[in-house]
Amino acid sequence: MGETRTWPAVAVASAITLVCAIVGGIAASAAVAELTRGPSAAELREAQAAETALRWERWPTGRIFPATLVYTSEQGGRELARRVGISSRTDCRGAVDTAIAGQMTAAGCRAVLRATYLDALQGVVVTIGVAAFPDALRARSAIPIFPGGGSAAPGLRALAFPGTVTDRFTASGRQSLTLRTAGPYLVMATAGQVDGRPARALGEQRETMFSFTEDLAEEVGATLTAPASPDCTAKEWRC
Repeated sequence: MGETRTWPAVAVASAITLVCAIVGGIAASAAVAELTRGPSAAELREAQAAETALRWERWPTGRIFPATLVYTSEQGGRELARRVGISSRTDCRGAVDTAIAGQMTAAGCRAVLRATYLDALQGVVVTIGVAAFPDALRARSAIPIFPGGGSAAPGLRALAFPGTVTDRFTASGRQSLTLRTAGPYLVMATAGQVDGRPARALGEQRETMFSFTEDLAEEVGATLTAPASPDCTAKEWRC
């Protein structure tokens, strides 16, 4: 009986084992590399967007609405608007007129933060509202909810503080509304005069009288969307 040669099978089995070991080593190396690599540029952008969208909830309100905001006066000088107070309420429906409350909620409004400021001469009251949405697209989609053209109603509700010069600022005294989107936020600024005179009782007014509110809205929006260095070890970052 002749000898049976089995070495080819052994060689094939050894080769297969070697290939499996190489593939396994590559897979293990790839897994280690995936686990130990830093976040990619795309992941950092996503983390930045997620962190920005939660600032309304995680930041102190005094950081969103600082004690003073800089604006350019009608004469071209730099002035300071001073904060009178910040609302403790954040519900969307309570911050805007009833006529548009349902539309704001349907658009994805998560919350509205409000604060009231006085201009440098203490003649104009400005309530600034920050409406938080899940993303920038939702924030932009909310703009058509408002009448446009600077019309104040229906819009952001006036926020007055009893015992201050703002206590006469009511719904009827609102004379302008500014809207600005900033990432996932819609920043609104409605203004009127401290004596509370109704807008309908006014004659022709200066077109630039309330234009400085645009500066206030832009500054608040810029603060809320300012780039921050990602810290993937901090709880507010998800890298």
